[in-house]
Amino acid sequence: MIRFLILVGYTTLMMFLQVSGRLNQYINVHYRYLAILSMVLSFVLAIVQLILWNKEVDQKPHEHHHHDEHDHGLNKPYQRGIAYMLLVLPLIVGFLFPTVSLDTSIVEAKGFNFPLSKESVGDPDVETQYLKPDTSIYFDKTDYDKQMKQALTRYIKDDHVTVTEENYLEVMELIYNYPSEFIGKTISYKGFAFNSTKKEQSDVFVFRFGIIHCVADSGVFGLLTHMPEGQTFKNNDWVELTGTIHSGYYAPFKRDIPVVDVTKVKQVEEPKNQYVYRSF
Repeated sequence: MIRFLILVGYTTLMMFLQVSGRLNQYINVHYRYLAILSMVLSFVLAIVQLILWNKEVDQKPHEHHHHDEHDHGLNKPYQRGIAYMLLVLPLIVGFLFPTVSLDTSIVEAKGFNFPLSKESVGDPDVETQYLKPDTSIYFDKTDYDKQMKQALTRYIKDDHVTVTEENYLEVMELIYNYPSEFIGKTISYKGFAFNSTKKEQSDVFVFRFGIIHCVADSGVFGLLTHMPEGQTFKNNDWVELTGTIHSGYYAPFKRDIPVVDVTKVKQVEEPKNQYVYRSF
């Protein structure tokens, strides 16, 4: 019976995450079908457990003396207790702990470096990503280059690059991979302001939080901007901007990075879902 309740719990949790829109703070929305699948499976398993439990209840009076033979595995109450505890744990976490909507304090806490600096701390297999979304770790080099070149042809034809929620991560990756192809082009996109002050030099980055596959490879992605004279924004202010891409030397990183010379900018409402996802 306990198993039935736990499985029903999983089903409910998945439904709850779906309905409340919180699921997309854990995984790329393109993988939502997996969550739906696990929800359905939990439900089916719950029903199976219920049927088995009913059978057991029916048979108990008649089968008293055989019962010991079936009950191998977790036969001591405390072992069963531990197993159930482990199963229930994700449910408690899922329902009770709020998902944190990210803001710039996370950028500061993560320490803001250029992507893939070898010293970056954290999971050794998944390096925290900044500015440039890097999907090259998921492909071998030839495939990756081929895909990038192919994607590039979609944006290179026009002088104006329009960035949407769907193509945000792809465009940012292309701009960092092929800066010379984008220099002189106009770009418009939406993100939140982050004021980075390094060595007396104050810079405004406009970022979005992005998820490539799941939270493990999420990061902050966007571009350094030069705002028009007198235009300042506070951290976490959401803005929509249009400007021209050029390349500029950025001393803290000791290298050239793409910069947007902003011609037009306005403050906008923060979107309902702050994340953007990589579509493959």
